Amino acid sequence: MGRLSFPTLLAGFVAVLVGYASSAAIIWQAAAAAGATVSQIAGWMTALGIAMGISTLALSLWYRAPVLTAWSTPGAALLATSLQGSTLNEAIGVFMFSSALIVVCGVTGIFARLMNTIPHSLAAAMLAGILLRFGLDAFASLPANGVLCGAMLAAWLFAKALAPRYAIVATLIAGLLVCFATGQFHPADSAISPSLPAFTLPHFTLQSLLGIGLPFFLVTMASQNAPGVATLNAAGYQVPVSPLMTVTGLIALVLAPFGVFSVCIAAITAAICQSPDAHPDKNQRFMASAAAGVFYLLAGIFGGAIAMMMTALPQAAIQMLAGLALLGTISGSLYQALTHETQRDAATVTFLITASGMTLGGLSSAFWGLVGGGVCYAVLINLRKYYSR
Repeated sequence: MGRLSFPTLLAGFVAVLVGYASSAAIIWQAAAAAGATVSQIAGWMTALGIAMGISTLALSLWYRAPVLTAWSTPGAALLATSLQGSTLNEAIGVFMFSSALIVVCGVTGIFARLMNTIPHSLAAAMLAGILLRFGLDAFASLPANGVLCGAMLAAWLFAKALAPRYAIVATLIAGLLVCFATGQFHPADSAISPSLPAFTLPHFTLQSLLGIGLPFFLVTMASQNAPGVATLNAAGYQVPVSPLMTVTGLIALVLAPFGVFSVCIAAITAAICQSPDAHPDKNQRFMASAAAGVFYLLAGIFGGAIAMMMTALPQAAIQMLAGLALLGTISGSLYQALTHETQRDAATVTFLITASGMTLGGLSSAFWGLVGGGVCYAVLINLRKYYSR
């Protein structure tokens, strides 16, 4: 199997650290939006760590390739904006519905064909509209929290210029230091201990499945699984796609009642384990992702500590951390949405409807953004083709 070197072990650790630091705050917001208590959120983090640890270890060792799994950060952002007013049972139903659709995609092999049905520009515009609020909230909290948010922004800016991979880690460290120095860090009185995930009975409603579950599924596939598979291919690892979808979807489906809202193929954090820095031998880099799987399991055991840290930080710190972590995704999504001139109007309609936060018939703005943009796309493209004859 080869020797596990320190750079390989470090690559796995950094991948998990960056993943947690960049999006744990967003998951906390999503769970809170569904009405989960602090102890329930801690249980969610435990279950997520176990799910990602098992899937990462199993896939990496089976295929001997650096296959890293992750939760869907854009999906968590969608849930944070869409689950307001829903019950925790309905949220679990949404998780199971989305995971079941992913399993169907894996078993039937229709993943590529399904993603090709939706114009990529519209999917990117929907994602940008979903994430816009997080970017706005980050800077809206700046005037009232100048020292805290300013320090986090400065740390992110310098790290982004000098060591982009660690920009979010530097942002989190800067926020923690300022919170400790100014007395804004308020940990709970209870001792930190492993938190057991609690089973929640799912409840399925047509409105939540269509209005939240379907957009959540599309965002997860378009913004997490598709880039994850593309990253693997770009690094020279030809891993069969259908088994990846099936395994990750099944694990998420089984553990959804315990708070596992998604298990996806990682892209950004996976690139850390797929780089020459992880191991000079391409065939040995799977050990870095396997190490990440072990760190995921450890993070799951201490899920309560992660959730407790999120509640101990002031809201402004969480908003700034989440906004800066999603900045690259927002800009990338906008670029992809507006790149093609012939699709630009339809993508803009999708973006604006989604960002508006409107609800109609109990269905979320993400759903209507995709519908509105899809109608515009179909009309504009077909009319232009007709009159160009």
